[in-house]
Amino acid sequence: MRNLSFFCDRFSEGAELRVVCWLEIRGKIHCKMLSQNSTYTAYIVFKISDESYGLDSPLQEAAVIIGENKFTRQVCLQGHENEGEDEEEVPQNYRSLMVPAIRRRLRRRNRPMPPGVIVPKKRADGWMEMEMGEFKNEEGEDGEVSISLMETRGGNWKKGLILQGIEIRAKK
Repeated sequence: MRNLSFFCDRFSEGAELRVVCWLEIRGKIHCKMLSQNSTYTAYIVFKISDESYGLDSPLQEAAVIIGENKFTRQVCLQGHENEGEDEEEVPQNYRSLMVPAIRRRLRRRNRPMPPGVIVPKKRADGWMEMEMGEFKNEEGEDGEVSISLMETRGGNWKKGLILQGIEIRAKK
């Protein structure tokens, strides 16, 4: 079985989202590049800059499409898992002195995530990854797998996503 990365090893730097109100990340791979009768999982690999905002609300939609099969789920790029592990708790009377990015992070940690929303996990290499969905490459597929991450309905401004790429891994 093959594991593939879109973009991940080709560039020394990731693409950084500046200030936008429309988020649309798409990737495609031909089914013939994947092992037949194998199940794969697609992940987005990224970092969040200290000056980020707007990536936690509204939620994003991840989609994986192969042939007639479409798998979608709600995800949150600025999720809660592993966030703030290295941060100490800040006393309430010092919070007004903190930079806005740190105050936003503390507010996010205290806000519950809706059930079923997928959040990112920190990797050993310092990047974050979030599972976008899985798919099975059936025998004889002669098409493409399309993978997307989108938030286009809210119109809210977003900043600070540093994208390394999309990874496709054989499911174990």
